[in-house]
Amino acid sequence: MKKLLLLLITIFLLSACADREKQEKNGKREPAQTADKTWWKEGILYQIYPQSFKDSDGDGFGDFKGVIQKLDYIDSLGITMVWMNPFFDSPLVDNGYDVSDYRAIHPRYGSMEDFQKMLDGFHERDIKFVLDVVVNHSSDQHKWFRESRSSRDNPYRDYYHWWPAEKGEPPYRYSLFDPEGAWEYDEKTNAYYLHTFAEEQPDLNWENPKVRQEVYDIMKFWAEKGVDGFRMDAFQFASKDTTWPEFPKGHEKDFIKWYGMRPQLHEYLKEMNREVIEKYDVFAVAEGAGSTFKDAHNLVDANRKELQMAYHFESVDMSRTPEGYELSEFKEVFSRWDSAFAEKGWIAIFLSNHDNARLVNRFGNPDPEFRRVSTQMLNSFILSMRGTPYTYYGDEIGMTNIDMPDIEEYVDVDAIGKYRSAVKSGEDLDEFMRVLNYSSRENARTPMQWNDSPNAGFTKGTPWKKVNENYREINVAAQDEDPNSVLNHFRKMTRVRKENPALVYGAYQLIQKEHAEIYAFTRTYKGKKLLVLLNFTDHESGIELENLKFTGKQLINNYSTFDKPEDGIRLKPYQAVIIETE
Repeated sequence: MKKLLLLLITIFLLSACADREKQEKNGKREPAQTADKTWWKEGILYQIYPQSFKDSDGDGFGDFKGVIQKLDYIDSLGITMVWMNPFFDSPLVDNGYDVSDYRAIHPRYGSMEDFQKMLDGFHERDIKFVLDVVVNHSSDQHKWFRESRSSRDNPYRDYYHWWPAEKGEPPYRYSLFDPEGAWEYDEKTNAYYLHTFAEEQPDLNWENPKVRQEVYDIMKFWAEKGVDGFRMDAFQFASKDTTWPEFPKGHEKDFIKWYGMRPQLHEYLKEMNREVIEKYDVFAVAEGAGSTFKDAHNLVDANRKELQMAYHFESVDMSRTPEGYELSEFKEVFSRWDSAFAEKGWIAIFLSNHDNARLVNRFGNPDPEFRRVSTQMLNSFILSMRGTPYTYYGDEIGMTNIDMPDIEEYVDVDAIGKYRSAVKSGEDLDEFMRVLNYSSRENARTPMQWNDSPNAGFTKGTPWKKVNENYREINVAAQDEDPNSVLNHFRKMTRVRKENPALVYGAYQLIQKEHAEIYAFTRTYKGKKLLVLLNFTDHESGIELENLKFTGKQLINNYSTFDKPEDGIRLKPYQAVIIETE
């Protein structure tokens, strides 16, 4: 009997291996990592820029009570996670990414009680909350830095990176916001401090274990209040090579390679995982994923016990100028990242956020004739790829860029810093402004367009940033009851994703990668295959598909018809269709 049982087990294992090899050969093997199902893989994330979302008190700035007023709207979108940009106490040099107190809330957003009420409101609707943690640097107004710069023997001196002036000028390092570089002279102690971003954002010294413990204690403070996850801002730069080597000329063009992912970073992340992530069962994603797939996997592979998700920038690095991008590049980038993470690790899928111009301007078509369908097509893409989809507020209604041709209109420290660099280097300023007007992150920060009342229903006061003039045509109220609107298509698409595990965990297979106009791929999971067809052009386009039989069930379609002539498929301008197939 035992011999027979062993024989049956052997036959079963050999059969399973043969089936797995057959699936591999046919490119249909489902990802091994699906055994590790979890809420943040199955989640749909909605990003809120708080000062631009909803103002409840008429001061012109969005606040927690404004978000509370819109909790049912947020829930109606079908999202399951919210990431909110920083609301900590801050001088607001970089709109909150310069924190002066990590345990206090800036008064413009409300009180800690307001925050708790908002958090409870999300949880009552089964929506997880992700906190934006800014700990590569602090504000120069933080107590730690005020103490650090007060004297060389202050206990907080080593909370930051200092270079004594008697050693001469420090080796040049690139600053993303300052054309003069990342070292700033401080007269009081005759020394230079490091700032990878603005001079008001000194870099914390993560090589100091006291700093790391301070950060973990801050994360525990918020985890104990009930936050479900952390987005670690600029974290790939946290660890520094404190030998301060001179890098080759032109290194700033690839600054992540030279300044990011220092070896000690992984030690610190493992320590953070032990101290916070495992203890509180929270989720964590770092802004950035290094400069190689090895870097990204070292951050997020489960066996390493560091972070859970890679958030790379290669997708948004396309279309940085008005000349746009090529669909071939778009396909190549997303297919390459999917392939690299098919078995291990997990990635975010996004095309816009607070640091980039609007989705439809960069990857779709903002002209009134095509704005609706092209935004629907892009949202269909984001919500049909493997990885956790991230949607930026306003993209669910197709908000567009705002026209700002003059530098005097800009308040963003990044835009102003880049303009100063352009002036210093003698660039063509007309060309610089043409590109800035298209690509600036100011475009992503205009107030949410709720209705066609003054200031788009965002505030009864004077908005901190002017509202886009097209708010009378593009707003929530106008789209809420329209079954064909961008908004209701988004709601349908989140429902489709939730009802079809193939769109979360299914194997991805690109079809006709050489097609210049249509992005076609399949998602396959547990015997169910879905075909995704996306026309990225403003005209009809066709594609021939071999060995695919349609069951006839359409899961999503942003047009009322779907043409399947005998010689192939015809897609209308920016048409997006997901259909069951065999």
